[in-house]
Amino acid sequence: MTRHIVLGNQSLLVNIDKWLQVRDIYFPHVGQENHLLGHAQKVGVYVDGRLSWINDQGWERRLGYKDEVLVTENRATNGDLRVELSLEETVLFEADIFLRKITIRNLEDRDREFSIFFYNDFHLYGDGIGDTAVYQMDHNVVIHYKRARYFLIGALKSGDGGRIKSDLDDYTIGLSEGEGFEGTFRDAEDGLLSKNPVTQGTVDSTVGLTLKIPAMGNEAVYYYMAAGKNFNEVYRLSNMILEDGPESLLEDAEARQRAWVERAIIDTTGLDEDIIRLYRRSLLMIKTQTDSCGAIIAANDSDNSAYNKDTYSYMWARDGALVSMAMIRAGFPDLAKPFFRFCKDVLWWMGCLLHKYNPDGTLGSSWHPWVDHGSPSLPIQEDETALVIYALWEYFRSTRDLEFVRELYEPLVKKAAEFMNDYRYPNGLPMESYDLWEERRGVFTFTISAVYAGLNAAESLAQLFGDSTVCELCKDGYGEIKELMLRELYDPERDAIVRGLKYEGTDVGKKKLDSVVDSSVYALFEFGVLPADDPLVVKTMSEVEDTLWVEGKGGLARYQDDLYRRQSPDSVGNPWPICTLWLAKWYIAKAEGEEDLARASELIRWAADCSLETGVMPEQVHPLTGESVSVAPLTWSHAEFVDAVGRFIEKRIKLEAATYRS
Repeated sequence: MTRHIVLGNQSLLVNIDKWLQVRDIYFPHVGQENHLLGHAQKVGVYVDGRLSWINDQGWERRLGYKDEVLVTENRATNGDLRVELSLEETVLFEADIFLRKITIRNLEDRDREFSIFFYNDFHLYGDGIGDTAVYQMDHNVVIHYKRARYFLIGALKSGDGGRIKSDLDDYTIGLSEGEGFEGTFRDAEDGLLSKNPVTQGTVDSTVGLTLKIPAMGNEAVYYYMAAGKNFNEVYRLSNMILEDGPESLLEDAEARQRAWVERAIIDTTGLDEDIIRLYRRSLLMIKTQTDSCGAIIAANDSDNSAYNKDTYSYMWARDGALVSMAMIRAGFPDLAKPFFRFCKDVLWWMGCLLHKYNPDGTLGSSWHPWVDHGSPSLPIQEDETALVIYALWEYFRSTRDLEFVRELYEPLVKKAAEFMNDYRYPNGLPMESYDLWEERRGVFTFTISAVYAGLNAAESLAQLFGDSTVCELCKDGYGEIKELMLRELYDPERDAIVRGLKYEGTDVGKKKLDSVVDSSVYALFEFGVLPADDPLVVKTMSEVEDTLWVEGKGGLARYQDDLYRRQSPDSVGNPWPICTLWLAKWYIAKAEGEEDLARASELIRWAADCSLETGVMPEQVHPLTGESVSVAPLTWSHAEFVDAVGRFIEKRIKLEAATYRS
């Protein structure tokens, strides 16, 4: 359940699996409208009377990216057919085109004729009902379309520009499902396609190119898929490829991606090369998961739908806020601006953000009820509202962009501040909401710490505009919250802050502590309630590390006896890179000498080792084997890695400077 290759430009997202099959195509929003729905698009080779698709047995596949760009360096070799394919693939930086260059190497010491086939199994709008595919002779392309979604398929035999149409030699269109149909890929088994020009329903297509390759020689072909909302849009994109040439477009895409990632502001001198590569890969990966309209999507691995009939293709405001802060600190605040506008536009009338949202701003699916024990219940995780405001203050601190903050102050900051101040028990603590893991309702250390940070940030933002009323309510709120939290959630027997508590209704005189050890209590120092070296924080975080460290693979579990996708009954839970990197941040924050950073370095290294060979980071891994469990890539994992590496470097520089001065 992973996507080893991710390619995107914030409106077109293409995911490729470990068998080199395209498995997800999202357009026009990242994470919304998966036009494959997990069905595979694949490449096949016909030579010497035999056809083999490169996802078949008999192929050795190696996956990877070029350094510092999302351009692939994938290889597939078939010893029986004596052929090797090199695949350079990308989504263009500013055009909705998926472009792949395939270099075919003839490994025989004789001239041979090869046909290369591309199978396209679209399910437009995520259903595949009422689709049409048509061959158009004037452009020599196949177009799949329905309503306002058009995908044009073409191919070229050389990289030079100045062409007037695609070089397709063969094509066919047919039914992919129902009535005994398997798909048009079967039509390629004899090396020739039937040239059926149109089909409607649940349709697929196969296109092909034929070329002669000399003994031990190689030739390149180019496949392209242009995405648009009508015929004119995809024709325009196709013409751009024909006029400019695919090779120059590949080179331009690589140069633009490299220039973008080089904007990172941290000095990576002294870091291991593989950590630097993963850091830069993570920056690019995060961008692919961020929609141009502002939604920062949790993950876009459609295989997850087989687990719970839903996906991770939503914007959780908490994830988005934490990702935004990581990118702001890394030198990419412009990536966060649309996110804040998105949050402003979807803010609930009460001044809070609801569970999660679709990339187009509509409300996402949810399992949080609107009623609790016979009474109305607000189905929120309050940390999501608070952390957006905290992240906006981080944006202003980094950019001093007062006009942008002014745009958001009244409709977002002020409303959220008033909500956080009002949504409290009579004793002053935030009222019950769901925890960050979305599993239980109560009053939690993570949530309280986030609200504390959110009210602090709202006060600072209010000061920019002289809003004394908001300043006062925020100041009164966070001061009271901190004092109450350290009293109400303190367990004297353990001398530590616990995960959370529950009151009996609104009776704050009767409480029950939730004493399950949970990694999310890192929020105590992360959001500024207490310093990282405070004895209470040290005691609490030490308990977290001792209790949640996973035997075998290592790494930190979310909390005791975590059952979500649990792989071993003998393990405290599956280890999560996110939680392990939180522990690394604690070691970084409290380090007083360079030697104190050693443990943080080990934890960062552990998280890096969890990534796939392509640098894709998962949500969680198997406690014994370290294999990816659940979705990959998870945007939050990449963001925590970026943030932890950035903090590690900053602290190391600070400690080196202190040593030099002394």
